[in-house]
Amino acid sequence: MQNLDKSSVIGILGAGTMGSGIAQVAATNGHKVILYDINKEAVESARNSLVSLYVKLVEKGKYSREEADDILSKINYSDSFDKDLECDFFIEAVVEDLELKHEVFSSLDELTPPTTILATNTSSIPITAIASACKHPERVIGTHFFNPAPLMSLVEIVPGILTSNSTIDVAKSLMAEWGKTSVIAKDTPGFVVNRVARPFYGEALRILDEGIANIAAIDSAMKDIGKFKMGPFELMDLIGNDVNFKVTKTVFESFYYDPRYKPSFTQRRLVEAGLLGKKSGRGFYNYDDQSVNPKPSDDENLKIEIFFRILSMLINEAADAVFMNVASVEDVDLAMTKGTNYPKGLLQWADEIGIEKVVKRMSMLHETYAEDRYRVSPLLNKMLKEKKKFYE
Repeated sequence: MQNLDKSSVIGILGAGTMGSGIAQVAATNGHKVILYDINKEAVESARNSLVSLYVKLVEKGKYSREEADDILSKINYSDSFDKDLECDFFIEAVVEDLELKHEVFSSLDELTPPTTILATNTSSIPITAIASACKHPERVIGTHFFNPAPLMSLVEIVPGILTSNSTIDVAKSLMAEWGKTSVIAKDTPGFVVNRVARPFYGEALRILDEGIANIAAIDSAMKDIGKFKMGPFELMDLIGNDVNFKVTKTVFESFYYDPRYKPSFTQRRLVEAGLLGKKSGRGFYNYDDQSVNPKPSDDENLKIEIFFRILSMLINEAADAVFMNVASVEDVDLAMTKGTNYPKGLLQWADEIGIEKVVKRMSMLHETYAEDRYRVSPLLNKMLKEKKKFYE
């Protein structure tokens, strides 16, 4: 397989928000794009949304009318997915359902030339499992974009067990051409970002469930002390509690029910009640009547305690991802700063505050709760013993 150039055709299946966003990225970078969706209404909705978007971008002076028209002219739309697909790089962006993805990739394997790279935008399903539906699994790879795709710079590139080196090289080269920051992640549950980020939500929920602090106090602690742009409960409401809960549940089940990733009954009950967050008008917060929302605590010591507990869990998870060869130290930190907008890399943070303090906090939590959830990463213990830092 050779690297792609501007004449290469990019196929995208799934005309939802993510698929449309990836189409926008590809067309903006000079590629002809074919955006497929068997749902005609979804195709028309994507077309209208992109046209409206570029009207606004022209009004804001981001593009001239000619430039916008040129980009839009590169995107072709189709609701037919049953003929030869002459694409050089094909990205699947349909719902997270393995059976559906098997159907899609089995069809793609038959309908595309053998040189076409087949990529999936999955955030949680193993690439190797998806590739098992293909006769040529060596050309299947994960390219996990983050929403909104045109604005978020990170792409997790995830090879399956049988993915060829040439496929990896082409995917890396294309993402670089599109101005994306890519990290290589091992084909394990959650890849890098969705794995390492679990404690940001999970430990915040645990603190809430224990009655240590209310949602506003926990959010305030992470923003005021940690300088995170959003608190965990604000972010869960923005993502959607249904989406966030499903990712947590998937990671938990995929890790054979490792207690570190155990979902919260509190969040599950919100989902069951239809309190999904901003999109439903109410989640952890009430967006229809903000006067009923809890107020943050003025207790600075409580804020520091909350912040350091959640941060220690995050650092421990990041260290374990390195320990299990999911990604390098640099790629883990890059993924979390570029993919989730964390204020700094977690392993850089560990060096700054001291690995000894993180290990001490994790050990205290483990002693208090006697739960495997709070076990210290072997890598942190090793580094403490050898007096090493992540960046030396």
